[in-house]
Amino acid sequence: MRPKKRSLTLKGHRTSVSLEDAFWQEFCRIAADQNRPINDLAAEIDADRGLHCGLASAIRLFVLAELKKP
Repeated sequence: MRPKKRSLTLKGHRTSVSLEDAFWQEFCRIAADQNRPINDLAAEIDADRGLHCGLASAIRLFVLAELKKP
């Protein structure tokens, strides 16, 4: 399945990421489990990702890491 554009607001700036439904749904679930707004979690991932990785990839890696936790 092709990624879909998703809108986010990071520190007051609108942006979008292209994510597959499965990654977006898990990302939303993780944010809900942590009682955090999606935009806040995305902003934290964005701040930690560095220049070597795009935001969508960083979110995918974050979701994967969370799913691999025991």
